[in-house]
Amino acid sequence: MEIAPELVTAAPPDSKKEEKPVLHEKVNTKETATVNKQQMAVIEAFQHAWKGYKQYAWGHDELKPISKTYSEWFGLGLTLIDALDTMWILGQKQEFEEAKKWVIDELNLGKSVDVNLFETTIRILGGLLSVYNLTGDQVFLDKASELGDRLMPAFNTPSKIPYSDVNIGLGTAHPPRWTSDSTVAEVTSIQLEFRELSRLTKKDKYQAAVDDVMKQIHRLEGKKDGLVPMFINTNSGKFSHLGVYTLGARADSYYEYLLKQWIQGGRKEADLLEDYLQAIEGVTKNLIRKSEPNKLTFVGELSHNQFSPKMDHLVCFLPGTLALGVHHGLSANHMKLAKELIETCYQMYAQIETGLSPEIVYFNLNPHNAKDVEVKPADRHNLLRPETVESLFYMYRFTRDKKYQEWGWEIFQNFNKYTRVDTGGYTSINNVQSSENPEPRDKMESFFLGETLKYFFLLFF
Repeated sequence: MEIAPELVTAAPPDSKKEEKPVLHEKVNTKETATVNKQQMAVIEAFQHAWKGYKQYAWGHDELKPISKTYSEWFGLGLTLIDALDTMWILGQKQEFEEAKKWVIDELNLGKSVDVNLFETTIRILGGLLSVYNLTGDQVFLDKASELGDRLMPAFNTPSKIPYSDVNIGLGTAHPPRWTSDSTVAEVTSIQLEFRELSRLTKKDKYQAAVDDVMKQIHRLEGKKDGLVPMFINTNSGKFSHLGVYTLGARADSYYEYLLKQWIQGGRKEADLLEDYLQAIEGVTKNLIRKSEPNKLTFVGELSHNQFSPKMDHLVCFLPGTLALGVHHGLSANHMKLAKELIETCYQMYAQIETGLSPEIVYFNLNPHNAKDVEVKPADRHNLLRPETVESLFYMYRFTRDKKYQEWGWEIFQNFNKYTRVDTGGYTSINNVQSSENPEPRDKMESFFLGETLKYFFLLFF
């Protein structure tokens, strides 16, 4: 695909400014009046969540706030590391220093444990790199470098498409027990972290490994107008389970990382931009529809040329990503789509009884039905996900339209109303359609602290 010159214009003058300001010295609830009411509420929510984690799950992966205990996934302090940059940005100095001490004294990256390459990269490696960039504290880069080395065996496959799982102690890697496939989202959503690790350590091997994945996928057959299937085989290096296209689970962050890698690399890597622009064209051509009766623009799915009006909450990354692209000089048409989609993502909250979005919705295409959004019983859980809040943050930053802050404040208050646990922490819930009994799941995902609360705080600047 040739890139038309009008699609890449000069970026706005302020586009190189860091979007996440360093606020550690500025933001302290005891020292400054610059924190507004909404930000104070977010800080209090973080402190409440952290209180539960510290009391009942310290050093473990995830808090179970109802039963006042913890669960382990990898045994690497997932929540603690995922939350480090949030603590710094929110000015939580004492909590940050205690967590840093745990990283220095207790974090053992040499233990014999199978970890998921993607989840470990985005939550732990990403967490360490983020907090290093905010603080300049070498201990975090040293841990990140060690972890990067321990994840590298995942790339020892016949195709160089990485396995999903790696034992960071033994240095062995393997696919899931039931398949030799990896998901496309997982193998294409580790690039930002590995590339940044190369930049900071001046070791090319991390970036070389993940760039090779992108180059292979750029050339692969099996796409539809830039849209990719959900699975890729680690032996052949080719897409598998062809004909199914979604911007939801198993493919979502491929599209997000295309744009963000292009920005990260100084907007010089033409293949990344080409793949991103083609994909957005493919979304517009194949997946965009309008619901009834309110004509909400949504992104559906395609399975063997059959359209489904199914949209995962995960897809709500897209309006923010589109807006970010426009900020960096891409077509203004992308902003029009972003504004329509963020309205839809807000309605996925507003049209539900608790004001919280389910994991998956189905949009109504029948003009005689009264509601745009339908929810199936198996899909009505909420995991405290960040995608809509992140997109609201981008949309407000780039448009300064206060409705995005107002929508975010509504959502934040509903998290407090239906997911807050009195004794500390927040819990995902099983039923967003019941304001009487939302059915707490007894689990606080690490990304609630690592992403959701962070983007709430930044949204309210």
